Formats: sequence, C-alpha cells, structure tokens
Amino acid sequence: MKSSAQTIGDTAARFGLDTHVLRFWEDEGLLRPDRDAAGRRLYGDPDLVRIAVILRNKAAGLSLDQIRVLLDEQAPGRHRVLKDHIAELDRRAADIAQARAMTEHALRCRSHDITQCPRFRSHVDDVLAGATRWRLEVTEPPPGRIDGDSPQVAAGSGPSN
Repeated sequence: MKSSAQTIGDTAARFGLDTHVLRFWEDEGLLRPDRDAAGRRLYGDPDLVRIAVILRNKAAGLSLDQIRVLLDEQAPGRHRVLKDHIAELDRRAADIAQARAMTEHALRCRSHDITQCPRFRSHVDDVLAGATRWRLEVTEPPPGRIDGDSPQVAAGSGPSN
C-alpha cells in the first residue's frame, strides 16, 4: 500500500474532478492506484503526482494519448510528441497574435461597418482568398467516451502562408 493513501472520493475532490474521470484515466492506463482488501482504489503520493502531471499537461493542450506517451518511461516517441506540441503551440500563438491585432484594430476603427474597413479586411484576406481553410475543431470526446473534459469548440485556421 502506498504511503498517505487517499480514497478515490478524496483524491477527486482534491483536484476538483469527478470520480469517473479518475476511473477513466485508470482504464486508459494513465493511473495505477493500489487497492485495499475490499478492492477500493487508494491513491498514494506517486498517483497524486501523476494526476497533477495529467492535469497540467491537459491545460497545456496535450491529449490523453500524448500524455500517455509522456508518462510511459519506455515510450520511444516522447521527443516527437513534445516537438509536435511545441510546433502546435507556435501555430496557435501566431493565430492568437493575429486575432489580437485584428481585435485591437476593430476596437480603434472608426468605420461604422467593420467589414468595409480596408485594414480590418486585410486580417481576413487569407480566408477570403482560400489560402487558409477556416474550420471549427470539435474537441469533445466521441459519443460514449468520457475523459473528464467538458465539450469545447475551438476556432482555428489551417496552414497559413
């Protein structure tokens, strides 16, 4: 048994999670809590660290599949996952910078109809020209799958020139 073990309810409450999230992460191989004589899960310090790592990495935008690779000491793809994620973060940072510039211009623009403002329109020229495919990325789990995320829809753009 792990030192200072906590029940699933106490552990879930500590991190602001529902207990089904911890069960799902266990089913996915991300957690391996000990069990007491009655078969109840007991989360020790190493489990709590893993939960914190999972939460921090989810907040950083990593998927559970990517996190699984990071938590697997035998995984050969760790560096690839991290390099790919850095590239994705750089792309998202560029999208955010463009969104900020567009929003700041819209805030200062004197045009009554923002769609007629030439400078504002320059922020959407890539979409109008078809150089960027605008899409909505649905980031909720497939039906029947629970991973602890609340459904989110993120607006994004494809490769830009």
